[in-house]
Amino acid sequence: MKILYAVQATGNGHISRASEILPLLQKYGEVDIMLSGNNAHLPVNLPIKYKSKGLSLFYQSGGGLNYFRMLKQLNPVRIWNDIKQLPIEKYDLIFNDFDLITAMACKIKGKFSIQFGHQASFNYPETPRPTSQSAIGEWVLKNFAPAKLNIGLHFKPYHPNILPPIIKEHILQAQPSNQGHITIYLAQYSHEEIYTQVKSLTHLKFHIFSSGIKEKKLVHNCQFFPLGKECFSHSMIHAKGIITGGGFETPAEALYLGKKIMVIPIKGQYEQKCNAEALREFGAEVISEIDIHFGATIDRFFHEIKETQRYFQDSTNEGIVDQLMKIAIKALHNYKRQETSLPAETEAFAAPAASSLEI
Repeated sequence: MKILYAVQATGNGHISRASEILPLLQKYGEVDIMLSGNNAHLPVNLPIKYKSKGLSLFYQSGGGLNYFRMLKQLNPVRIWNDIKQLPIEKYDLIFNDFDLITAMACKIKGKFSIQFGHQASFNYPETPRPTSQSAIGEWVLKNFAPAKLNIGLHFKPYHPNILPPIIKEHILQAQPSNQGHITIYLAQYSHEEIYTQVKSLTHLKFHIFSSGIKEKKLVHNCQFFPLGKECFSHSMIHAKGIITGGGFETPAEALYLGKKIMVIPIKGQYEQKCNAEALREFGAEVISEIDIHFGATIDRFFHEIKETQRYFQDSTNEGIVDQLMKIAIKALHNYKRQETSLPAETEAFAAPAASSLEI
């Protein structure tokens, strides 16, 4: 079986997940990687077959989306050419982790594909939403990377097609402890902004991770670190708790490790607001932004003596991928059976044109 796995490269979560899933998918066949986007802060250690700049999200200081920079990066002609040239006809099964290019190529050429990942879970109404829903946010989550089937990942199985989170192998093998520090990673804020708010909390220790830090350094009660998967994970494994954005992978790992979680969703990212709403059920503290009360909120929340629970202890990445493939193969067979029952003229109209072009 030939499998195409399309990975969105905005942020770090999609790439980290792909690194864990790839060797497990390769047990089922030959897997090629399509990477779309150019706004990840971690190195991409994947065997990339196709690459596109796709559509990427950029943030401005203070937490909001940088729409000007996003529009500046937008190139409709390049995107259309990438869609046309992606040779999806070569593959038996296509998984898409929130990539516009692959999704549109499959839609235009009538190819069966599966959206697999966290965003796919929002195609099901059972997935938690904030009280004030965003019509635009809902539309983007459901239409940015359309597919014939959606298999999601989330904190709980809100729907039968929603599976547990993929956890990095070294996190699965870790022995968590509490060495007293609080790990902070907030992509939407600079390390200077964070330091200004926490430096007065001299009775607490902080590990601050930022793309703006080039080398490790200690300033008063704050240890600054450049971004790095292993270093960040080690800090979180031995932390008292974590302060992070409203993403999915880092809070999921923190839940697995039994850490206290404070969440600040990125402004303008509806998905992160949804994640924050879901995390409330797990005892997370959710705040809207860093303000003058930030330090006091940290002091109160992490001072509270409350037993934390470890989650996802019964699931394994291999088991999740096995379940994914079970659902996917059954859906693909059903789709092909329906195709063969179409009238001949309909089949001819729906047949995709072959392409020898590659990105």
